[in-house]
Amino acid sequence: MILINELKGMMKARCLTQADMAKKIGISTKTFNSKLNKGVFNSNEISVLIDILDIKNPNEIFFAKKVTQ
Repeated sequence: MILINELKGMMKARCLTQADMAKKIGISTKTFNSKLNKGVFNSNEISVLIDILDIKNPNEIFFAKKVTQ
């Protein structure tokens, strides 16, 4: 499970829009938005996100465990 809000926060902190990220990944803005909302990126896209956003611990963002109550 991807922590979408954490990812969006990192983008905002670096003044990057969804359009900026889409361009850097090489996909359309619409596709990026869809993937972000669904929390589904392939390994190459995750690698680019990690590099662009300088994510120190990607497991916390991209492989978070779902909390059940």
